Amino acid sequence: SACETIVDSGENLPATLVFVCDEETGGENGIRRLLADHLLSPGDCLIAEPTPSRHPAIGQKGLCRLELEFTGVPAHGSLYPAVGVSAIMEAMELIAYVRSLQKRDFAVNTDLEEILAHSADVLGKEFNIQGVSDILRHLTYNPGTIHGGEKSNVVAEHCILELEMRVPWGCSIPELKSEIMAHAKNATIVLQETHEPSMTDPASTLVTTTCDEVQKVWGGSVFPFVQWAASDARHLRLHGFNVLEYGPGEITSLHAVNERVTIESLEKAALVYRGVMERYMGKDISN
Repeated sequence: SACETIVDSGENLPATLVFVCDEETGGENGIRRLLADHLLSPGDCLIAEPTPSRHPAIGQKGLCRLELEFTGVPAHGSLYPAVGVSAIMEAMELIAYVRSLQKRDFAVNTDLEEILAHSADVLGKEFNIQGVSDILRHLTYNPGTIHGGEKSNVVAEHCILELEMRVPWGCSIPELKSEIMAHAKNATIVLQETHEPSMTDPASTLVTTTCDEVQKVWGGSVFPFVQWAASDARHLRLHGFNVLEYGPGEITSLHAVNERVTIESLEKAALVYRGVMERYMGKDISN
């Protein structure tokens, strides 16, 4: 709708539109392929991901995803734990250790501290949950899958754990991995994927322009925030793009049954997109 309005007015569209379908699975054949093939030139990029209506997202936590293979010493189950080493129990002990890392604080500069505080407020209002500041400031983890063992009466010789951690600003991913492996003596990393936390300068033209247009459409208090999850933004930032996310959607229904978007938020997002593009065209749209 926003693009159609500009084109129908006889103007050239001041943007390149990119559509990908695999953002949720890593973007190997989507944005990462486009970047690897040099089909996109660095510039300002607005991703139409769902965000709170008055708060564009300018940053995301990092990601450390590990697939670990544990090796135990098999024995008759009736003699465990006196005899044998259970690969499953080794994995469980590592999960317990990773859980303890959630309490660790990581130092950030004053400017980022302020952004994190504002972002925690946004997150708390959107989800109405307690302790949301911990989600942005601390390491969060999810043991997504775990499988192993041979039989109930055999001490498990093999176990595979898929562990995902969302990494806050100030946390060193190489040091995090070293600590984890120091507590997983009988494990090896089979697969891994890591991405550092990233953020676009809140004073950049992209951020200030988008916030101005959101203010015109929605009114109220408008400011950028950082997210707890990840997106294609991290890949674009690594290639020199300024990236911001802003789009319609019901935040509490993301990735849930009956995920949805209201007509009002869709229509108002189109107005914001149109306003941003017209600003980049150099038009005065203050009225």
